[in-house]
Amino acid sequence: MTGTSAAAAGRRPAVLALGAIGLWSSLATLGVALGHVPPFLLTGLSLLVGSVIALPLSGFKLARWRVPWSTLALGVYGLFSYHFLLFLALRHAPPVQANLVNYLWPLLMVVLAPVILPGIRLRGVHLVATLLGFTGAAVVILGGPTVSSAADVTAAGTSSVVWAWGYLPALGAALIWASYSLLTQRVAAFPTAAIGSFALVSGLLSLLCHALMEPAVLLNLHDWTLIAIIGLGPMGAAFFLWDKALKTGDARHIGILSYLTPLLSTAMLVLVNGRPFGWNIAVAAVMIVLAALIGTRVT
Repeated sequence: MTGTSAAAAGRRPAVLALGAIGLWSSLATLGVALGHVPPFLLTGLSLLVGSVIALPLSGFKLARWRVPWSTLALGVYGLFSYHFLLFLALRHAPPVQANLVNYLWPLLMVVLAPVILPGIRLRGVHLVATLLGFTGAAVVILGGPTVSSAADVTAAGTSSVVWAWGYLPALGAALIWASYSLLTQRVAAFPTAAIGSFALVSGLLSLLCHALMEPAVLLNLHDWTLIAIIGLGPMGAAFFLWDKALKTGDARHIGILSYLTPLLSTAMLVLVNGRPFGWNIAVAAVMIVLAALIGTRVT
């Protein structure tokens, strides 16, 4: 392998991670028009649509979706439990603050990498870059109202009741996504197409929660179209890109890049809704980009 090809291969995980981050960032804008759809219903349908992406990845052979029960449990732990806890947080704590707690997951991912993954060592510069990136994300979130994650999109406005204990499930959600992202590298190797089984089972569980906990609603053609877009993009393809990035890249670097999500989400909302480009976005852009550069250039 030449130096050029080696460098390109080294950049590939970052490109895959940025693809996932870009798709996740579009979820806020896409989901604003679906605020009337109950969160578990939207999540369940979106995950079912997203699972279809695994068909061409597996050569349309469902046998390639098969993974050990322990691996499937890990996938459901990540995709279903994360959303479940975050929905609870956004219903029982101020949404902006709860989302800030949720965005501890990139920080937790970087910090927990040396604990969960063998051969990974956390250096001081990684911690500095992580804290810088988290501060940038906080500037975006606290600087104005925004919807920056899957659960924010589906649950925003579902409740005006505030309970302090709602921060606990938000912290739990952050811990779950960070640990899920790292633990997928500890289980026996599985094809990325198997993410389809994670999404399928998680989607069915979400629909079960909808049937038990939420009112029934009628969806029109516009709703179904947006659900299909969300399912194929931020609630579908993003998971496959994320899995591939984690399997081929450095979890510390990818965790730091994740701080781009709230920044890009806010910027997209500003452009689509015609809101002024506030100082918080400019300051956060500098902090997050700097953190990413520092964190990804140090091995």
